[in-house]
Amino acid sequence: MEYITKSDRIVSYDESQNLLAEVTFPKRDDTRVDINHVFVDESLRGQGIASHLMKLAYLEIKARGMKIIAKCPYAISWFKKYPEYQDIVINVKTKTEE
Repeated sequence: MEYITKSDRIVSYDESQNLLAEVTFPKRDDTRVDINHVFVDESLRGQGIASHLMKLAYLEIKARGMKIIAKCPYAISWFKKYPEYQDIVINVKTKTEE
């Protein structure tokens, strides 16, 4: 599966340009983005694609020197499951209990 990184999202299309997978992270301001949507086509669910998209988004946002506010329920649960990726997450809803 090929992923295309754009300014505010990472996407994958099939050969007919139908959307297969997407994570969106529009800028909130100069230092923060909102991860507000994660989508995987029904035919591809259960294969770890959404998790892979989250890792790609995390790496892209971190490389840009920005912080993340997780808004999408999947993104919130993903950050709770993978606390090692929380270093640039700033909303406390995604922080694990210590």
